[in-house]
Amino acid sequence: MTTVPDIKQTVIFDAPIQKVWNIVSTSEGIASWFMQNDFVPKVGHEFHLQSPFGPSPCKVLEIDEPNRISFSWDVEGWFVDFILKDLGDKTEFTLIHGGWKDSEEIINKAGQTASTIRENMNGGWTGILEKLRTIVAN
Repeated sequence: MTTVPDIKQTVIFDAPIQKVWNIVSTSEGIASWFMQNDFVPKVGHEFHLQSPFGPSPCKVLEIDEPNRISFSWDVEGWFVDFILKDLGDKTEFTLIHGGWKDSEEIINKAGQTASTIRENMNGGWTGILEKLRTIVAN
């Protein structure tokens, strides 16, 4: 059994931490760069991300303003962390998408193996973070 490794991507935004936090910690902000949702930054809040495969149930696991958001995503045991680090007039933003299973296990909604989905999502996150970079810059 080979567990699929977490996706971890870090980018530096040319913006103060509070500006980045406001974009990654609100429903409207998250919709602008990721997916439509009914997110509320409150631990225990259950919400949905409108994924290409339909609504994905999520739950807020941690809020540490302005440094960290963690939520469960869908029914496969995934979690997503947004970790922000204040670099003065810049912000380091790390995304972690974890909770993966065995690489050959089939992810039901997509009908593909965990390793295939992870590879696709890793590339997807790269594009999503570039979109976030554009929004933060404006």
